[in-house]
Amino acid sequence: MINNVILVGRITKEPELRYTPQNKAVAAFTLAVNRAFKNANGEREADFINCVIWGKSAENLANWTHKGQLIGVTGSIQTRNYENQQGQRVYITEVVASNFQVLEKK
Repeated sequence: MINNVILVGRITKEPELRYTPQNKAVAAFTLAVNRAFKNANGEREADFINCVIWGKSAENLANWTHKGQLIGVTGSIQTRNYENQQGQRVYITEVVASNFQVLEKK
């Protein structure tokens, strides 16, 4: 089976770097990725895709990238779910990035 994702987009806000209790770095960020077509008004819309990246790559992403910067990401799609405080099942789909590349300077 194949589960590969390649995205090019702009970071919507500063990446959120944190550490697990086992001291493993993880950064969460959102990419705004333009769609390939324009809407009825002739405007290009974007999808906002939640992403996470782990380890040294997470630290590098947090240190080297900023809001609005264009980056490329490779990784895979992952889904997870949990029960919230109201007892409702919440489903999350995100890209687990394995690599990133800065595509423009600050």
